[in-house]
Amino acid sequence: MFTTDIETEDTDLKKVGLELMFMTPEKCSSPDGISAVELSKHLDMDLEVVKKKLKILLDHNIVRVIGINPKLWKFDEYNFQRMPEDDSVYMLLCSFDDVDFDRFFEY
Repeated sequence: MFTTDIETEDTDLKKVGLELMFMTPEKCSSPDGISAVELSKHLDMDLEVVKKKLKILLDHNIVRVIGINPKLWKFDEYNFQRMPEDDSVYMLLCSFDDVDFDRFFEY
């Protein structure tokens, strides 16, 4: 099972989760979501790492999967807002101390 604390914060999981959280339809090739390949290129991360992190998010019901080939991933805001506040993944994604929001928004 996934655990987190200050010393062992999973930065890759946080990157994938926040990227999906702030994903807009303009940033992906399909309005239904983003593929793992697209996401790995966008984040400049290894595809296998991205897939593992997406699986963790899926297990916590934070993302939805649409389709089979390719699988399209989309953040599930409804389920995220209903997560227990003491859930380790919830706490990780709500920790904004080291997040550069300019990465997600254009002003």
